[in-house]
Amino acid sequence: MKLLKNSLLCLLFSSTLFSSAFAEKFDIKQKIEINASRQAVDLKNKIFSYIDNVVITQGTLTIRADLVQVLTQSGSEEKTYIAKGKPATFEQTLADGTPLSLQADEIRYEPGNNLVIISGNALLQQEGSEVSGNRITYNIDTQYVNAESKTNERTKTIFQPKEKVQAKKTDTKTLEKGNL
Repeated sequence: MKLLKNSLLCLLFSSTLFSSAFAEKFDIKQKIEINASRQAVDLKNKIFSYIDNVVITQGTLTIRADLVQVLTQSGSEEKTYIAKGKPATFEQTLADGTPLSLQADEIRYEPGNNLVIISGNALLQQEGSEVSGNRITYNIDTQYVNAESKTNERTKTIFQPKEKVQAKKTDTKTLEKGNL
């Protein structure tokens, strides 16, 4: 019951939070570049590990972590990226220019399924509003968000008033013009 209630609440919140946002479709078609201090490869099991100061970029998407493992599905070219850090971060600029930021102890990115699953101190932020919990699943294509908590814990959502977000954007634009 608790999981269903959290799912329904997150559906309601996400429709408000992401009403004008559309993930960049072209990001998935862009090349993926991975930079790290070290890397190791298990060719037999198709596991590529990138270690220390890992930065993955794909279009407007950026993942930063201490460790990233790239797993290739057997019999397929589909890849899963598992990023770990304190925290690991996932950032993307949506089509309307809005930045989306996710952070957690672990980020699981499945581009073939349009999924990002973050767990352990999970936090999703957009335009000052946020959703937090133990685990958050975000579908990039449908923009569906599902937040879950551990037993005896709760998820949390904070919405910023639209006026406050608009005022912050105006202040930022004024500062940018003044520095030109």
